[in-house]
Amino acid sequence: MDLIRQLCKNNAGAREICHTLLKRCANLNKLNEGKIIHALLLNSRFSDDLVMQNTLLNMYAKCGDLVNARKLFDEMSIRDVVTWTALITGYSQHDGPQAALLLLPEMLRIGLKPNQFTLASLLKAASGAGSTDVLQGRQLHGLCLKCGYDSNVYVSCAILDMYARCDHLEEAQLIFDVMVSKNEVSWNSLIAGYARKGQGDKAFCLFSNMLRENVEPTHFTYSIVLCACASMGSLEQGKWIHALMIKWGEKLVAFVGNTLLDMYAKSGSIEDAEKVFDRLVKRDVVSWNSMLTGYAQHGQGKVTLQRFEEMLRIKIAPNDITFLCVLTACSHAGLLDEGHHCFDMMKKYNVEPQILHYVTMVDLLGRAGHLDRAKQFISELPIKPTAAVWGALLGACRMHKNMELGGYAAERIFELDSHYPGTHVLLYNIYALAGRWNDAARVRKMMKESGVKKEPACSWVEMENEVHMFVADDDAHAQRREIHNIWEQISDKIKEIGYVPDSSHVLLCMDQQEREAKLQYHSEKLALAFALLNTPPGSTIRIKKNIRICGDCHSAFKFVSKLIEREIIVRDTNRFHHFCDGSCSCGDYW
Repeated sequence: MDLIRQLCKNNAGAREICHTLLKRCANLNKLNEGKIIHALLLNSRFSDDLVMQNTLLNMYAKCGDLVNARKLFDEMSIRDVVTWTALITGYSQHDGPQAALLLLPEMLRIGLKPNQFTLASLLKAASGAGSTDVLQGRQLHGLCLKCGYDSNVYVSCAILDMYARCDHLEEAQLIFDVMVSKNEVSWNSLIAGYARKGQGDKAFCLFSNMLRENVEPTHFTYSIVLCACASMGSLEQGKWIHALMIKWGEKLVAFVGNTLLDMYAKSGSIEDAEKVFDRLVKRDVVSWNSMLTGYAQHGQGKVTLQRFEEMLRIKIAPNDITFLCVLTACSHAGLLDEGHHCFDMMKKYNVEPQILHYVTMVDLLGRAGHLDRAKQFISELPIKPTAAVWGALLGACRMHKNMELGGYAAERIFELDSHYPGTHVLLYNIYALAGRWNDAARVRKMMKESGVKKEPACSWVEMENEVHMFVADDDAHAQRREIHNIWEQISDKIKEIGYVPDSSHVLLCMDQQEREAKLQYHSEKLALAFALLNTPPGSTIRIKKNIRICGDCHSAFKFVSKLIEREIIVRDTNRFHHFCDGSCSCGDYW
């Protein structure tokens, strides 16, 4: 530093050296070193140099020290477009979107015209809060047109990304379609927009078009489409993307390796997820969390605990997500003592429990049948219980048919959020299971008056890049006759080896015969029958369902797996069920 001090006083090349050093500090996030150089410059002949001040401002902004960045900005006697752009970019990149947007009117008021970098940062700020209010973004789009930057690739990509992040995908698609020059950034922005919106099929189609246009995917591209595959549970498409990565020599590094692992786990292949995990170039806490989540979703509670202990042994510090994964695994596997131990361990690692940790603890106690302990746990929370906390208790009451406590939990939810998803349906189910049809009818009336609708159950099977979807009593499929015939045959055979239809899962007021008939055409059974018709003997059958699997279907699938000697994997809204040789991976604890 003495050398820099001498340079600042004497050397004609000191300006360039300090400029270079400050840029290095900005790029390497070396804030303290940058502050030392700033202190030296204050007493030098460069203290009022505009270029040097802009470089200092940029260093503070890139390092996230926006307090000092703003202080320097306010002290500058002369400011140019670079000055304004540096501060706007700093706010935009460090969770200050509104502060960034408020600088634009001031900049325009003094007659400065924003450049392409200013506009790109402002567009990022317009979508930075994740808001679907696109008004500010549209105004900035108009300014881009007025300033003549609408055909600039850098600005066009920022406009496209802004619309995509604000969930205005039609406008994003229009911008994309008229772009003269498309680069990987524009493709990635639109693919990510569709993936975030849950339109994985469109994201995947766009990715295929990207390849046809000979645009080389980046690590970010792979991560986006793998996330889309994970959300859809599209194992075959995910495998195809993995094959492309291998073909083009992509290494399993950073987030792309973690998203590949996550895709396999969420698509039902925990074995392939393990293989990816073992081959990762570097395993960070995200890698471990993804693997732990996979084990939890597949009902492998004890394996989750073993891996968690291994993680601690090699000194990977767990975070709040790690503990949530382990607690979820304990809840799904009924590991009550282990779950309590894990929850208590959070203090040791200075991890503050969040609302989801409390929800999972209530779920853990409730699933195990300790409903009174779960209620007591809620009463002793250091925070006010949310609807999600009471919802976990309500779900447990439905599982254990506790009407009194279930009604109490439902009342607490209605007080907090009258439209909390699933509350009316769970309460209706509790009353219907107990045969209290008047109370069930009262809940139905509440649902109608509140405009709450039950999500219709549906199951689907993916085959040769085509999704075949089924609802209960479905008669719309082209193979409906064959599907009904084969299920009737399967149903007769599994009854011979011990299957007894459980009509308690038909929550409608009708006689026993009608209930049993209703059971036979649930959506997951129709999906299974379709898969049996259209897949080769011995292959694994994979079915997805949008809500919790029906208890009778769960029982039937165990018998079917034994009868046909094939593995059946069902992904419902909570977890995976692996049916094999007459048993399920959940151990009937779900």
